[in-house]
Amino acid sequence: MKPEHSDSRNHIGVLNEQPLHAALKEWYASSGSRLEAAVDDFVVDVVRDDLLVEIQTGNFSNIKDKMTTLAAHHPLRLVYPIARQKWLLKLPSQRGEEVRRRKSPKRGRVEELFKELVSFPQLICKETFSVEAVFIHEEEVRRHDPGRWRNRGWVTVERRLIDVVDTRLFSCPGDLAALLPKGLPARFTTADLAHSMEGPRWLAQKMAYCLRSTGAIAQVGRRGRAKLYTLTPG
Repeated sequence: MKPEHSDSRNHIGVLNEQPLHAALKEWYASSGSRLEAAVDDFVVDVVRDDLLVEIQTGNFSNIKDKMTTLAAHHPLRLVYPIARQKWLLKLPSQRGEEVRRRKSPKRGRVEELFKELVSFPQLICKETFSVEAVFIHEEEVRRHDPGRWRNRGWVTVERRLIDVVDTRLFSCPGDLAALLPKGLPARFTTADLAHSMEGPRWLAQKMAYCLRSTGAIAQVGRRGRAKLYTLTPG
């Protein structure tokens, strides 16, 4: 189905669209869906009957007002892609070089959702709002920029969808709390959480912030300088 262009904002959005976003938009669109549709002064990626589907590959902070406004009046699902497998494609940095492609050893995990959800964690408390993690295989295209020092000057140009392998829907705080690892102490710090989920402390801190903001966990004291949390009933 071809995208609808109800006004100039839709057209500009399509022109600036990255390949991964465009491919996921097509994947989520069913027969009869409207793409790039105007809803309440915003342009929504996919409208399926009454459900609004917005795909965001990063920077949730940029869409906070949009999500808050739309969720106040419509069923809204925010889709966030997480790469289970990734292939890195490096474009030639000098004349005569060939394109290099290799498989990244890194595998995305569902907890990465909290990196972005910190922008508006309380929104998951609304019955109209849900978040879906879509697990993908992707190709990341990079070019070399000698003016950049991070990643040895390699800059991501675009991300391309290879395949969708799974999805997981979060509709309430309890769904997010289900991501707490088994074996976690009844009273835990973010250091305990990081250890139990075998992840970095900074990610555990974002996870704890989101869960506390939604009421899924509560602070019950301190252990030294670290905050102690526990799962709330219900």
